[in-house]
Amino acid sequence: MFKKVDRKKSRVKRHLRVRKKVFGTPERPRLSVYRSEKNIYAQIIDDVNAVTLVAASSLDKAFEGKGSNKESAKIVGELVAKKAIEKGITEVVFDRGGYIYHGRVESLATGARDAGLKF
Repeated sequence: MFKKVDRKKSRVKRHLRVRKKVFGTPERPRLSVYRSEKNIYAQIIDDVNAVTLVAASSLDKAFEGKGSNKESAKIVGELVAKKAIEKGITEVVFDRGGYIYHGRVESLATGARDAGLKF
């Protein structure tokens, strides 16, 4: 009998496999991306102290527009980068969260780079 592949389980396994190597430090925190069907979220995390330093999403009050397209993802990337630069964070490690680096995830990364984050 054919077993259907659970896409969420596969993504979580990929994410855990990548998280073994990608680690955020106070000097170079981790930019983590979560993509749902309707929205996109980004956090900058210091894994040593287990603290979220900066967060932005398509649900923020500063965000205008629809949350589920590439233009919105780019705006969220710019928002998180601006907040990070205000806190003195210029360099991060990118954690794509087990998603393919394509579409909304790529747009978020491009927006963050354009706004001044280095990764």
